[in-house]
Amino acid sequence: SIEYPEFSKKQMKTGKSCKLKVKNTDENETGRSTVMGRAIAIANQKGGVGKSTTAINLSSCLGAMGQKVLTIDLDPQGNTTSGLGVDKDETENTVYELLLGECEVEDCLQKLEFEGVSLIPSNVNLAGAEIELISIEDKEYILQNKISKIRDQFDFIIIDCPPSLNMLTINAMTTANTVLVPIQCEYYALEGLSQLMHTIELVQERLNQDLEMEGVVFTMYDARTNLSLQVVENVKNNLNQTIYKTIIPRNVRLAEAPSHGLPINYYDARSTGAESYQLLAEEVIHRGDEEWQ
Repeated sequence: SIEYPEFSKKQMKTGKSCKLKVKNTDENETGRSTVMGRAIAIANQKGGVGKSTTAINLSSCLGAMGQKVLTIDLDPQGNTTSGLGVDKDETENTVYELLLGECEVEDCLQKLEFEGVSLIPSNVNLAGAEIELISIEDKEYILQNKISKIRDQFDFIIIDCPPSLNMLTINAMTTANTVLVPIQCEYYALEGLSQLMHTIELVQERLNQDLEMEGVVFTMYDARTNLSLQVVENVKNNLNQTIYKTIIPRNVRLAEAPSHGLPINYYDARSTGAESYQLLAEEVIHRGDEEWQ
C-alpha cells in the first residue's frame, strides 16, 4: 500500500465549518432548476487538476439538459475560452475589461453554438488585473456586482478559477453560492487542500456568509492503477466534505476535445469522458434530492 505524507491526514480533517448545506434544487415543469443563477466556482490552487476541463464539459452537459448556463473564465490562461471554441486573442471585450469597468456585462457576454451555453471569455490580459484592482473600493465584490444584473437569466453560472488563491479567486467566491473542488487521482493530490479550505472559510466568515462547499469531484482516474483507487479511498476516509459519486476518468477523447474547441459531448458523445460529465451534470442538477444521496 502507498504511504501518504503525514500532513495529508491533518489537511484532510480541515474544513469543518464549510460542510455542505444542501439547498433545494427542485425542478419546474420545464425541467429547469427553480433556483435561478446558482453559481458554482470551480477552484483548486493546484494546476492541472481538471478545473478548465470540468468547467467546459459541465457547462455544456448542463446546457444539453435544458439548463441555461453562463460560463465565466477567470483564468488568464483562457483555456475554458478556447476550449469552448472562442479565439481568446481576437476577443475585444473579456472579463478583464468587465472587472476594470471598461465594458458592461452585456458587451462581453457571448452566446455560443452549444445549446444553452453563454460565455464571458478571458485572455492573458487578465494576468495584470490584480495590480490594477488594488486601488478600487470593494474590489472583492466587483464580479458579483457586475453579474447581479444578468444573474436571473441563467439557471447555472460556472466560474473557472485560476490555479492560485488570489483576488480573482476571491471574486469568484464572493459571486458563487458553492465551491466545487476537482482533485486529480495522483500522489500529490492532497497538497495545499487545507489552504484552499481555509480560504473558503475566511470568505465565508468575512465576505460571503452564504458560500458553501458544493463538494469534491475526482478527475483523471486511471482504473489500471492501484494509485488512483488508493487516492480515492484515502480522500473518502479522511475528507470531511461531500464527495460526488461520479468519477472522471483519464480519457484520450477528453484530452483531444479542447484542441478542436469542442466540449466532450459534442466532440465524442459516446466516449467515457462524455458519459462521466453527463452523470456529473445530473448530480449537480439533483444535488439535495433524496434519491440522489
